[in-house]
Amino acid sequence: MLVIESWVINDDSPVPVSSAGVVEALRSRIGSGQFEMWLTSSSGRLLAFVTNAERAMVVLLEGEGDPGEHAVDPGAAGSNDGFVLSNGQGDEYPDEDTVPIREAFRLVEHIVGTGSWPADARWVVDR
Repeated sequence: MLVIESWVINDDSPVPVSSAGVVEALRSRIGSGQFEMWLTSSSGRLLAFVTNAERAMVVLLEGEGDPGEHAVDPGAAGSNDGFVLSNGQGDEYPDEDTVPIREAFRLVEHIVGTGSWPADARWVVDR
């Protein structure tokens, strides 16, 4: 029997978010000025989403302290700033370590729905 883990958005309701609803939840938070979001799975994994509303860093961790793995955009040149963390710190990331926001939404939706990266996703392991 296949059991898919459930995910909740940290600092939100303890009710699991569906893959169909997670993108709308992220968009709502971005619209209210919240650019760093974390989701926790029922198995203890973490999914980080940090955006500047144009590009996003998507990181999947096996648990607290894990360096994880993150989505990449190989060959992307330059960098972007405006990635504002929940503590107010503003970060700048190389474009190759972030993806366009539409792609980030797709990745998060797939991970929440299946527990893994889409087969066509580009990502690197940071462990």
